[in-house]
Amino acid sequence: MELKRVVVTGLGALTPIGNNVEEYWNGLVNGVSGAAPITYFDASKFKTRFACELKNFEVRDYIDRKEARKMDRFTQYAVVASDEAINDANFDLENMDKDRVGVIWGAGIGGLETFQNECINFANGDGTPRFNPFFIPKMIADIAPGQISIKYGFRGPNFATVSACASSSNALIDAMNYIRLGYADVMVSGGSEAAVTIAGMGGFNSLQALSTNNDEYETASRPFDKNRDGFVLGEGAGALILEEYEHAKARGAKIYAEIGGGGLSADAYHITAPHPEGLGAKNVMLNCLKDAGLKPEDVDAINMHGTATPLGDIAESKAIIEVFGEHAYNLNINSTKSMTGHLLGAAGAVEAIASILAINKGIVPPTINHSTNDDQIDSKLNFTFNKAQKRDVKVAMSNTFGFGGHNACVLFKKLD
Repeated sequence: MELKRVVVTGLGALTPIGNNVEEYWNGLVNGVSGAAPITYFDASKFKTRFACELKNFEVRDYIDRKEARKMDRFTQYAVVASDEAINDANFDLENMDKDRVGVIWGAGIGGLETFQNECINFANGDGTPRFNPFFIPKMIADIAPGQISIKYGFRGPNFATVSACASSSNALIDAMNYIRLGYADVMVSGGSEAAVTIAGMGGFNSLQALSTNNDEYETASRPFDKNRDGFVLGEGAGALILEEYEHAKARGAKIYAEIGGGGLSADAYHITAPHPEGLGAKNVMLNCLKDAGLKPEDVDAINMHGTATPLGDIAESKAIIEVFGEHAYNLNINSTKSMTGHLLGAAGAVEAIASILAINKGIVPPTINHSTNDDQIDSKLNFTFNKAQKRDVKVAMSNTFGFGGHNACVLFKKLD
């Protein structure tokens, strides 16, 4: 069976450095930090008192107040980013075959704030179970794709993927394969997360996963830097419209890039720590290249997982050298998490958009906040430190790895 080609025809982004794709891209190329003191709750007693929250975002500007109250923030973000992507794709919504349009969405945690608040309210009460009737449908991770499909009447494949921080990359790969195999013509895919909450910050602090550099919060997300001390928690959403190539061509769609392949692997090592030699990271990139039918030397750029954790950055850098050999030194590699923070289940989609725009714009965004080399990371690798670099990017890869050892890699290429 010959697999169908899949292209990207719409983009939507809601991030700590921009509330739409244009703002997000401008933030990336200008090296803007999204980190700031937490405003959602009193974090004065927390080990980490900063995060990458959305800025100047008011949900009522996008969603009716009554409807918004039925949604956790992660679902609100999903709907807003998807609206932008669907509008960007410029569909004739009245006449498209909605049985052939699906939604596959990723979230690592889902409605954490809803769960937290309902439990706090119960604990503060007299023991009488007074729960919001929307508690469960606001909390569950699969409600985001459900809400998108309900809004637009998309009746194709519809479900959520959950693989921690690899969730939305898994969603993109699943969506690609549904189109490749002929089960759909169009898929809305991506991911969203809203874990900047009391429970989210407290839980990640207890894991010692977050940076605690409260005095230098703007530069605390320092992938590959010797003085990195953990990731900075972010929030938001990224949405992509994936479309069968001939379907897109027939309607005269704008095409950003072709999604050439996807790779999956497991570390099978530890619940939170990466394999020290980057074995899972190595395998996922090899699997992605094999799926795309490309050689390592075909790749121009990689948006690394690059969370700024002490172990993760070393393991992933080792894996890149293992996979690409001498060509590793010809690559532009970066971590946009240095600007957005770590969006957990939304990271894959938001970073895929950065890779696609690098292909379109001929610019690789920087890895900001670097000052000191780590002698355990090969300094000859081009991490695109501190300043964006112009480059003709024909093929770009995006890595995302999740707690539990889940690894996903997505490859995009300039359309022939």
